Amino acid sequence: MKKLIITLLLGLGLGGAALADEALYPLDHFPAEKMEDMASLQRGAKLFVNYCLNCHGAAFVRYNKLQELGLSEKQIKDNLLFSGEKVGDLMRVAIDPKQAKAFFGAAPPDLSVIERSRTGERGSGSDYLYTYLRTFYRDDGKATGWNNMVFPSVAMPHVLWELQGERRAKFETETNAEGEKLEVFKGFEQLTPGKLDAHQYDDAVGDLVAYMTWMAEPTQGLRYRLGVIVLLFLAVFTLCAWRLNAAYWKDVK
Repeated sequence: MKKLIITLLLGLGLGGAALADEALYPLDHFPAEKMEDMASLQRGAKLFVNYCLNCHGAAFVRYNKLQELGLSEKQIKDNLLFSGEKVGDLMRVAIDPKQAKAFFGAAPPDLSVIERSRTGERGSGSDYLYTYLRTFYRDDGKATGWNNMVFPSVAMPHVLWELQGERRAKFETETNAEGEKLEVFKGFEQLTPGKLDAHQYDDAVGDLVAYMTWMAEPTQGLRYRLGVIVLLFLAVFTLCAWRLNAAYWKDVK
Protein backbone atom coordinates (compact mmCIF):
# COMPACT_ATOMS: atom_id res chain seq x y z
CA MET A 1 0.00 0.00 0.00
CA LYS A 2 2.85 2.35 0.88
CA LYS A 3 4.51 1.73 -2.50
CA LEU A 4 1.23 2.49 -4.23
CA ILE A 5 0.93 5.83 -2.42
CA ILE A 6 4.54 6.69 -3.29
CA THR A 7 3.92 5.87 -6.94
CA LEU A 8 0.81 8.03 -7.04
CA LEU A 9 2.61 10.97 -5.43
CA LEU A 10 5.48 10.67 -7.86
CA GLY A 11 2.97 10.63 -10.67
CA LEU A 12 1.58 13.93 -9.40
CA GLY A 13 4.99 15.48 -9.86
CA LEU A 14 6.51 15.42 -6.37
CA GLY A 15 10.27 14.94 -6.52
CA GLY A 16 11.97 12.06 -4.75
CA ALA A 17 13.72 14.40 -2.34
CA ALA A 18 10.50 16.07 -1.24
CA LEU A 19 8.75 12.72 -0.89
CA ALA A 20 11.55 11.19 1.15
CA ASP A 21 11.74 14.26 3.40
CA GLU A 22 8.00 14.38 3.99
CA ALA A 23 7.89 10.70 4.90
CA LEU A 24 11.04 10.50 7.00
CA TYR A 25 12.00 13.90 8.37
CA PRO A 26 11.70 13.58 12.17
CA LEU A 27 9.95 16.13 14.33
CA ASP A 28 12.05 17.84 16.98
CA HIS A 29 10.70 18.02 20.52
CA PHE A 30 9.21 21.38 21.41
CA PRO A 31 10.67 22.72 24.70
CA ALA A 32 7.50 22.29 26.76
CA GLU A 33 8.95 24.15 29.75
CA LYS A 34 8.24 27.37 27.86
CA MET A 35 4.53 26.84 28.53
CA GLU A 36 5.23 27.65 32.20
CA ASP A 37 7.31 30.74 31.37
CA MET A 38 5.10 33.83 31.17
CA ALA A 39 7.89 35.94 29.67
CA SER A 40 8.32 33.35 26.91
CA LEU A 41 4.60 33.44 26.12
CA GLN A 42 4.67 37.23 25.99
CA ARG A 43 7.63 37.22 23.59
CA GLY A 44 5.81 34.63 21.49
CA ALA A 45 2.72 36.84 21.33
CA LYS A 46 4.84 39.73 20.05
CA LEU A 47 6.44 37.54 17.38
CA PHE A 48 3.03 36.25 16.34
CA VAL A 49 1.59 39.74 15.90
CA ASN A 50 4.67 41.03 14.07
CA TYR A 51 5.33 38.12 11.73
CA CYS A 52 2.22 35.92 11.45
CA LEU A 53 -0.74 38.25 11.80
CA ASN A 54 0.04 40.05 8.55
CA CYS A 55 -1.40 37.17 6.50
CA HIS A 56 -2.82 34.67 9.00
CA GLY A 57 -5.68 35.53 11.31
CA ALA A 58 -6.56 34.18 14.72
CA ALA A 59 -10.24 34.98 14.47
CA PHE A 60 -11.24 33.08 17.62
CA VAL A 61 -8.94 35.07 19.91
CA ARG A 62 -9.36 38.64 21.14
CA TYR A 63 -6.43 40.90 21.91
CA ASN A 64 -7.63 41.41 25.49
CA LYS A 65 -7.28 37.66 26.02
CA LEU A 66 -3.56 38.34 26.25
CA GLN A 67 -4.15 39.90 29.65
CA GLU A 68 -4.11 36.31 30.89
CA LEU A 69 -0.43 36.27 29.93
CA GLY A 70 0.29 39.11 32.34
CA LEU A 71 0.05 41.94 29.80
CA SER A 72 -1.83 45.09 30.75
CA GLU A 73 -4.31 46.74 28.42
CA LYS A 74 -1.81 49.57 27.89
CA GLN A 75 0.98 47.12 26.99
CA ILE A 76 -1.30 45.45 24.46
CA LYS A 77 -2.21 48.81 22.91
CA ASP A 78 1.37 50.06 22.78
CA ASN A 79 3.07 46.88 21.56
CA LEU A 80 0.55 44.73 19.71
CA LEU A 81 -1.95 47.06 18.02
CA PHE A 82 -0.68 48.84 14.91
CA SER A 83 -3.62 49.43 12.56
CA GLY A 84 -6.32 51.05 14.64
CA GLU A 85 -7.58 47.86 16.26
CA LYS A 86 -9.22 47.95 19.67
CA VAL A 87 -8.20 45.82 22.61
CA GLY A 88 -11.50 43.96 22.48
CA ASP A 89 -11.24 43.15 18.76
CA LEU A 90 -10.65 39.70 17.34
CA MET A 91 -7.27 38.99 15.77
CA ARG A 92 -8.38 39.33 12.17
CA VAL A 93 -6.36 40.33 9.11
CA ALA A 94 -7.30 42.75 6.38
CA ILE A 95 -5.91 40.66 3.52
CA ASP A 96 -8.48 39.70 0.89
CA PRO A 97 -8.76 35.86 0.72
CA LYS A 98 -9.04 36.04 -3.09
CA GLN A 99 -5.87 38.10 -3.36
CA ALA A 100 -4.11 35.81 -0.91
CA LYS A 101 -5.07 32.79 -3.00
CA ALA A 102 -3.76 34.53 -6.11
CA PHE A 103 -0.47 35.39 -4.37
CA PHE A 104 0.19 32.10 -2.57
CA GLY A 105 -1.99 29.56 -4.39
CA ALA A 106 -4.18 29.15 -1.30
CA ALA A 107 -5.65 31.46 1.29
CA PRO A 108 -3.51 31.44 4.48
CA PRO A 109 -5.35 29.41 7.14
CA ASP A 110 -6.57 30.82 10.43
CA LEU A 111 -4.10 29.97 13.19
CA SER A 112 -6.39 30.00 16.23
CA VAL A 113 -6.16 26.24 16.75
CA ILE A 114 -3.37 25.36 14.30
CA GLU A 115 -1.36 23.62 17.04
CA ARG A 116 -4.17 21.20 17.85
CA SER A 117 -4.90 20.54 14.17
CA ARG A 118 -1.30 19.41 13.54
CA THR A 119 -1.19 16.79 16.29
CA GLY A 120 -0.72 13.30 14.85
CA GLU A 121 1.10 10.00 15.10
CA ARG A 122 4.50 11.62 14.55
CA GLY A 123 4.16 13.98 17.50
CA SER A 124 2.27 16.88 18.99
CA GLY A 125 1.18 19.93 17.08
CA SER A 126 3.77 21.89 19.04
CA ASP A 127 6.51 19.52 17.81
CA TYR A 128 5.24 19.95 14.25
CA LEU A 129 5.22 23.76 14.35
CA TYR A 130 8.57 23.93 16.16
CA THR A 131 10.22 21.77 13.48
CA TYR A 132 8.36 23.38 10.58
CA LEU A 133 9.44 26.92 11.45
CA ARG A 134 13.07 25.82 11.76
CA THR A 135 13.40 23.86 8.50
CA PHE A 136 12.84 26.40 5.74
CA TYR A 137 15.52 26.61 3.07
CA ARG A 138 16.16 28.44 -0.18
CA ASP A 139 14.76 26.77 -3.31
CA ASP A 140 14.79 28.83 -6.50
CA GLY A 141 12.54 26.27 -8.15
CA LYS A 142 9.58 27.36 -6.02
CA ALA A 143 7.40 30.40 -6.65
CA THR A 144 8.22 31.93 -3.27
CA GLY A 145 11.91 31.00 -3.44
CA TRP A 146 11.52 28.84 -0.31
CA ASN A 147 10.85 25.22 0.55
CA ASN A 148 10.42 23.30 3.79
CA MET A 149 11.55 19.91 5.06
CA VAL A 150 8.42 19.17 7.08
CA PHE A 151 5.98 20.49 4.45
CA PRO A 152 7.62 20.09 1.01
CA SER A 153 6.47 22.54 -1.67
CA VAL A 154 4.71 24.68 0.92
CA ALA A 155 3.13 27.83 -0.49
CA MET A 156 4.14 29.91 2.52
CA PRO A 157 7.40 31.88 2.27
CA HIS A 158 9.86 31.94 5.15
CA VAL A 159 8.55 34.94 7.07
CA LEU A 160 11.25 34.64 9.74
CA TRP A 161 14.17 34.56 7.31
CA GLU A 162 15.59 37.87 8.53
CA LEU A 163 15.95 36.34 11.97
CA GLN A 164 17.35 32.98 10.84
CA GLY A 165 19.21 34.04 7.72
CA GLU A 166 19.17 32.18 4.42
CA ARG A 167 20.07 28.48 4.22
CA ARG A 168 20.09 25.82 1.58
CA ALA A 169 19.43 22.11 2.05
CA LYS A 170 22.10 19.59 1.05
CA PHE A 171 20.99 16.34 -0.57
CA GLU A 172 22.89 13.27 -1.74
CA THR A 173 21.68 10.55 -4.07
CA GLU A 174 21.53 7.12 -2.40
CA THR A 175 20.21 3.76 -3.52
CA ASN A 176 17.89 1.88 -1.20
CA ALA A 177 17.60 -1.90 -0.76
CA GLU A 178 15.15 -2.11 -3.65
CA GLY A 179 17.51 -0.40 -6.06
CA GLU A 180 15.59 2.87 -6.11
CA LYS A 181 17.55 6.12 -6.13
CA LEU A 182 16.46 8.69 -3.58
CA GLU A 183 17.66 12.17 -2.73
CA VAL A 184 18.54 11.99 0.96
CA PHE A 185 18.74 15.11 3.13
CA LYS A 186 22.21 15.68 4.61
CA GLY A 187 21.80 18.92 6.52
CA PHE A 188 21.67 22.67 5.99
CA GLU A 189 24.30 25.12 4.79
CA GLN A 190 24.07 28.71 6.02
CA LEU A 191 24.21 31.15 3.10
CA THR A 192 23.71 34.48 4.86
CA PRO A 193 23.62 35.24 8.59
CA GLY A 194 20.42 36.26 10.31
CA LYS A 195 19.79 38.75 13.08
CA LEU A 196 19.89 35.83 15.53
CA ASP A 197 22.35 32.98 15.84
CA ALA A 198 21.10 29.39 15.65
CA HIS A 199 20.52 29.04 19.39
CA GLN A 200 18.74 32.38 19.66
CA TYR A 201 16.56 31.58 16.66
CA ASP A 202 15.53 28.21 18.09
CA ASP A 203 14.69 29.95 21.35
CA ALA A 204 12.59 32.57 19.55
CA VAL A 205 10.70 29.88 17.60
CA GLY A 206 10.11 28.09 20.90
CA ASP A 207 8.54 31.28 22.27
CA LEU A 208 6.34 31.64 19.18
CA VAL A 209 5.18 28.02 19.27
CA ALA A 210 4.53 28.28 23.02
CA TYR A 211 2.20 31.19 22.35
CA MET A 212 0.44 29.35 19.50
CA THR A 213 0.03 26.33 21.76
CA TRP A 214 -1.44 28.51 24.50
CA MET A 215 -3.68 30.27 21.95
CA ALA A 216 -5.09 26.94 20.77
CA GLU A 217 -6.18 26.09 24.32
CA PRO A 218 -5.71 28.92 26.86
CA THR A 219 -7.14 26.78 29.67
CA GLN A 220 -4.67 23.96 29.09
CA GLY A 221 -2.63 24.83 32.17
CA LEU A 222 -5.74 24.97 34.35
CA ARG A 223 -6.91 21.65 32.93
CA TYR A 224 -3.61 20.01 33.81
CA ARG A 225 -3.64 21.43 37.33
CA LEU A 226 -7.23 20.31 37.90
CA GLY A 227 -6.28 16.87 36.60
CA VAL A 228 -3.49 16.60 39.18
CA ILE A 229 -5.83 17.74 41.96
CA VAL A 230 -8.47 15.19 40.95
CA LEU A 231 -5.90 12.37 40.84
CA LEU A 232 -4.58 13.33 44.29
CA PHE A 233 -8.14 13.43 45.63
CA LEU A 234 -8.87 9.99 44.19
CA ALA A 235 -5.65 8.62 45.67
CA VAL A 236 -6.54 9.92 49.16
CA PHE A 237 -10.16 8.75 48.79
CA THR A 238 -8.99 5.28 47.74
CA LEU A 239 -6.68 5.06 50.75
CA CYS A 240 -9.47 6.12 53.12
CA ALA A 241 -11.95 3.71 51.53
CA TRP A 242 -9.45 0.85 51.78
CA ARG A 243 -8.79 1.49 55.49
CA LEU A 244 -12.51 1.96 56.19
CA ASN A 245 -13.28 -1.31 54.44
CA ALA A 246 -10.61 -3.08 56.50
CA ALA A 247 -11.98 -1.62 59.75
CA TYR A 248 -15.57 -2.55 58.86
CA TRP A 249 -14.79 -6.18 58.08
CA LYS A 250 -12.10 -6.87 60.70
CA ASP A 251 -14.55 -8.52 63.17
CA VAL A 252 -16.40 -10.50 60.52
CA LYS A 253 -15.24 -14.12 60.53
